Amino acid sequence: MEQGRLLNAIIDNAIDGILTIDNKGVIESINPAALKLFGYKQEEVLGRNISVLMPEPDKSAHDGYLHRYQRTGEKRIIGIGREVRGLRKDGSTFPFRLAVSEVQYLDRIIYTGFIHDLSKEKEAEERLREYAAELEELVEERTRSLKKTVVALKEAKEEVSLSLVKEKELNQMKSRFVSMASHEFRTPLSSVQLSASLIEKYAQPFQNPNISKHVGKIKNAVGNLTTILNDFLSLERLEAGNVEPTFSTFDVVKFSEEVTEEMQMIAKQDQNIIYQHTGIQSMVELDQNLLRNCMINLISNAIKYSGENTFIEFNTEITDSEYFFMIKDNGIGIPLTDQVHLFEPFFRANNTGSIPGTGLGLNIVLRYATLMNGKVHFESTINKGTTFILSFPK
Repeated sequence: MEQGRLLNAIIDNAIDGILTIDNKGVIESINPAALKLFGYKQEEVLGRNISVLMPEPDKSAHDGYLHRYQRTGEKRIIGIGREVRGLRKDGSTFPFRLAVSEVQYLDRIIYTGFIHDLSKEKEAEERLREYAAELEELVEERTRSLKKTVVALKEAKEEVSLSLVKEKELNQMKSRFVSMASHEFRTPLSSVQLSASLIEKYAQPFQNPNISKHVGKIKNAVGNLTTILNDFLSLERLEAGNVEPTFSTFDVVKFSEEVTEEMQMIAKQDQNIIYQHTGIQSMVELDQNLLRNCMINLISNAIKYSGENTFIEFNTEITDSEYFFMIKDNGIGIPLTDQVHLFEPFFRANNTGSIPGTGLGLNIVLRYATLMNGKVHFESTINKGTTFILSFPK
């Protein structure tokens, strides 16, 4: 007796809705939580068919579902559970998770339904989708704006390169652009990147592939914009004469392994960066920051211009007189007619297509290598890959 009262108290105070029906689908009991969800009083539903709580087409088909189960024993929801919609007394519907169990009680079978309201979860999912769409639109808008600015800057440089006076005007304009880009784009891009990461974190419980896809697109777009901005800032510092190499002694193997690990994280699917060092010695004396920028630029290009399921070779070697750094890919290669212009600022080979880039990376690599008294050599064949070799005197 005491156990019965305890069980009734638990059911009456449960957060989720609980109801029972007989083998004909007639409601025998329903707890307060379920009554509140559907907007009924107890006397309005007891003795009525469970279909009164269902919208079409389940309303008309429920009895058929029940009879088919009793005849065949095939479980489509009993003991399994699924997401369905309920029909309130006022005619509105709402989503809920339904779990049904079959109970043998006093020589007869009853079915118990457990109802968990999903309305708030669905509203949260919809808000996340809307927020992701707004962020994607914001990134696309800023991408268009920055691309227009880059195109305008390139056209301006071509026009003023005919005279020293115009070239001076271009440098002034470029300085203003870099200053503006540093302040006007970095903070919003950081905010977009942070917001995208937060959306990805908060959306994890919902396991919605569409949200993950759009957040990934946002992050990729922000990454491309950040790379463009960094290229322009590096070029401006070089042309202003603000880059001076600071030589220090460091372990090239440890340095190269760190770069390899960092770049492997942004490689394409099944792209592998293979690092190997030749020689017994491992200590070099170079500017570590400038060298890191060179390696990241060259490996990034190898990743961009190579396909999935490919290898990128990264080799270092120390001889008696020189340090060597080699990056080799199996990508699209560089057309022979374009190779003479490869290190010019803003130049991009005619086979790059829609692959993103500013045409500044290799120019920056050459200038950084030159600051460290180094040289850049390359070999390339269309559709067979490209090899870049940086050499520095000891």
